[in-house]
Amino acid sequence: MRSISVTLSITLDGVVQGLGRSDEDTRGGFDLGGWGNGYSDDVMAREMAKGMSRPGDMLFGRRTWEDFRMAWGPRTDGNPFTAHMNAAKKYVVSTTLDNADAWQNSVLLRGSAVETVAELKALPGKDLSIIGSVSLVRALHAAGLVDRYTLLIHPLTLGRGARLFEGPAPLTEFSLAGSVATTTGVLIAHYERR
Repeated sequence: MRSISVTLSITLDGVVQGLGRSDEDTRGGFDLGGWGNGYSDDVMAREMAKGMSRPGDMLFGRRTWEDFRMAWGPRTDGNPFTAHMNAAKKYVVSTTLDNADAWQNSVLLRGSAVETVAELKALPGKDLSIIGSVSLVRALHAAGLVDRYTLLIHPLTLGRGARLFEGPAPLTEFSLAGSVATTTGVLIAHYERR
């Protein structure tokens, strides 16, 4: 059985919306996009590279897959992150996409996110990692399908925006498997399901 690991950037007050750009995710009138800019450093790059060095497949919700496809798909810059993103097998969960042909090595999973991902997780194969895709993460967490979280906890509060868990989340216990602080004050915490 495959495991599912989630990597998310989050503020102290739990906001996960619009980390990278002002126009990244403006749903609900969110106008604070780009809040994660200025927090990257060599420590964060090294920690994220560790995650990408492990063999595995990627899992996306439609919105994040489309955003990543536009950001990473056309690049040919020699960046190891670019090479990883384009070479990895990418599963995209969607009820609205017709196909996933727009980005190499992508496979469309149609239907219920929980059902299709549970079936994929039960098959032999590489472990699955999710970056972003918060709606998908919420659904998979509620179904007990998430095995690990890597949270990049940024030292700021926004007061508004979509949060990791909106409303009740089922009781699930995790153990802290390790943590690293960056030079910019981001705490990178690794949690594993107990």
